[in-house]
Amino acid sequence: MNNSILVVGSNEFYQALPEQIRDGRSFIVEVANNIDEASSWVEIRPPDILLVQASLDDSQEFCLWLKEQVTLSWLYCILIEDRAEKIAQNRVSSSWELAAAALEESADAYVWFGLSAGDEAQKDGTHRLILAHIQAGVRKIKKYRELLEKNNLLSAIALADPLTELNNRRALDWNLPERIATSRNHDTPLSLMILDVDRFKAVNDTYGHLVGDRILQLLSSRLRHNLRFQDTLFRYGGEEFVIILSNSDCEEALFVANRLCSIIREQTFAISSTLTIDMTISIGASCLQNLDDDRGVSLLDRADRYLLQAKAAGRDRVMGCEERYCLESKAEYIPA
Repeated sequence: MNNSILVVGSNEFYQALPEQIRDGRSFIVEVANNIDEASSWVEIRPPDILLVQASLDDSQEFCLWLKEQVTLSWLYCILIEDRAEKIAQNRVSSSWELAAAALEESADAYVWFGLSAGDEAQKDGTHRLILAHIQAGVRKIKKYRELLEKNNLLSAIALADPLTELNNRRALDWNLPERIATSRNHDTPLSLMILDVDRFKAVNDTYGHLVGDRILQLLSSRLRHNLRFQDTLFRYGGEEFVIILSNSDCEEALFVANRLCSIIREQTFAISSTLTIDMTISIGASCLQNLDDDRGVSLLDRADRYLLQAKAAGRDRVMGCEERYCLESKAEYIPA
């Protein structure tokens, strides 16, 4: 895939650039004739490299703005000096002063480039320098993308449970506050359930931990395939799982929970051709209330207390809030 370049400058400036940039074979090139157009472009479709004509109004401010944007700071910005007075100043003073100032303030690279260049040797040398800076930028972008891919992979690993391939508790801690914020911003209900595998310790003690692990894998798959697309399943720890149900009130949460209990109870777990085990689950369900905290701690705690009630009442059942209780508990929400 070719790297993309956004040329920020006049048509005359673009036509004076090296042919390798303009021929479209090595790079995908777009042109913005002013800073406002360039700003809109990079926010919609960020390029890899920017070639910015220094004589444009606010050119250096534009480069500085790019570096201040977290999502755009990786773009490689080459400021190309075409201002006659600066080029003349360079001839009578130390060239490093202007270049150092440009690099310190905003740009990743700084190139002298008179549109009315002198001899062909000088022009060729300038073109070669521009292309060399572009290649340096391409190398930097490649390293950035490799690092980003590694970070994304590490993030995915950090948020996934290796046994069940579900989201883990760390993912829940990150996702639940976002779901609560979305629920409150859009004034839609949100429910959560915690489920526990009944008598799971007995399975491990009787058949061994490998069989116990297989039970958890089969259970995860069965739960995942019997949830709605808007529901999110997490392995909370051990044999406990959490399910976030978006746009669902208590009545809907209790219906889903009871359906899951029936599915697990009625379908035996085939561990091998010679071993099948019947399992049941207990579930505690609760819906988001106005006084719940933004992190979801109180919501989780309430569902956990309902789970303990379900276990104490004999297991293989659902305990949870009633819709009437949620409505009565509504109060003015005051953010923490």
